[in-house]
Amino acid sequence: MNRKAGYLGLGVVLGAAATAAAPQALSYVSPAAYAAASDTYRRLNLFGDVFDTIRNDYVEKPDEAKLIEAAINGMLASLDPHSSYMDAKAFKDMQVQTKGEFGGLGIEVTQEDGLVKVVTPIDDTPAAKAGIMSGDIITAIDDQSTQGLTLDQAAEKMRGPINSPVKLKIVRGPKKDVKEFTVVRDLIRVQSVRSHVEDGDIGYIRITQFTEQTAEGLKAAMDKLHSDIPAEKFKGYILDLRNNPGGLLDQSIDVVNAFVDKGEIVSTRGRTPDETQRFDARPGGDLSGGKPLVVLINGGSASASEIVSGALQDHKRATLIGTRSFGKGSVQTIMPLGQEGALRLTTARYYTPSGRSIQAKGIDPDYRVLEDVPDDLKGQDDMKGEASLKGHLANGDEDTSGSQAYVPPDEKDDKQLTAAVNLLEHGVKPVETTAATTEPAPAKMDSAKSETPPAAGAPSDASKPN
Repeated sequence: MNRKAGYLGLGVVLGAAATAAAPQALSYVSPAAYAAASDTYRRLNLFGDVFDTIRNDYVEKPDEAKLIEAAINGMLASLDPHSSYMDAKAFKDMQVQTKGEFGGLGIEVTQEDGLVKVVTPIDDTPAAKAGIMSGDIITAIDDQSTQGLTLDQAAEKMRGPINSPVKLKIVRGPKKDVKEFTVVRDLIRVQSVRSHVEDGDIGYIRITQFTEQTAEGLKAAMDKLHSDIPAEKFKGYILDLRNNPGGLLDQSIDVVNAFVDKGEIVSTRGRTPDETQRFDARPGGDLSGGKPLVVLINGGSASASEIVSGALQDHKRATLIGTRSFGKGSVQTIMPLGQEGALRLTTARYYTPSGRSIQAKGIDPDYRVLEDVPDDLKGQDDMKGEASLKGHLANGDEDTSGSQAYVPPDEKDDKQLTAAVNLLEHGVKPVETTAATTEPAPAKMDSAKSETPPAAGAPSDASKPN
């Protein structure tokens, strides 16, 4: 604590000293810059005065470390929904999570208007098995309200010893139905990549999130599919990124590179032009043999998922089927702070190869196909995207409406998957659907690639796994 207070005091002293020296030090800068710097130093002194007043006069002795941490969190929260401070424990937890194995419920959450919101339950985890859904609002954890909790605090409360129960109160859908779940914690081993042979001659690959294991898992899956399906019969791939909340940038780049052999995959652009970075495919990285590719996306597909789908769409390498993606197009850089944890700071926006910014817009599929939602879930299946998050980075005209994020548990009821199979198997173009339409007989197409023309990282920290 003394160490932190000492750093704070040093900052205030330096600010005051700089202000005193400003007339000489800033004599060669513009009056506007001088005024801005003086105002900044004045406000830093104000912060020091408020801190000292609270420390000396508050009715009870405050925890000074918590005061400083709350101030840091408040400053970062005022920037955008994805910038935050991680203390040493949270930073360690984040590092464990990106390795693809951690303890908890298996649920990705974000924060919206101070509420904890489910982005998606991770496949085959306690949360998914209990029936928790994308878009659910968690209002209480073990009877404690989540109102006023930071995202890190809420995530911490949902973690705990394996086999221990946690009670969640959830508000669901536009009617604000209240539901309670008791979920038993387990060791969450995220199998990032799953695959199987679909319809005898199609390679189906699902990526649940982008962890350190993803690129190797994809290579292993593609190798196995090549051995299971004779080359002359192999019709193509289905890459399922639905409800994938994102993850590591380098892994998303490797995934795209597994299907393309050249060209830009993604670019990131910071505040100044010299901060622009471009990431290109490595020649010889294509593992697909040029087989046709369909990518499935929906309202729960975010960040790294959007990098992959946007790049493959721009390269005209894949046909995208499903619903509009989440729209998380910003880059968070993790900046370690020694023993004090780390800073997660939004430092850039990413762009697809054609220069599209996905921020608050998302990726539109080539064919919009909606799932049939059970009556008891109707009105609860849409995911509000990045554009609906308070304080998000603005990006011109934005669509704040929801995008369907429901995936039927039974493959036979999965209209998006069926459309992908029909496209690869029979060359049948999907017919775009809405909630009220009935599909007419589909038309034939000559190629498995879309004829629709195409209209850039760090962990996706729109959400936290627990």
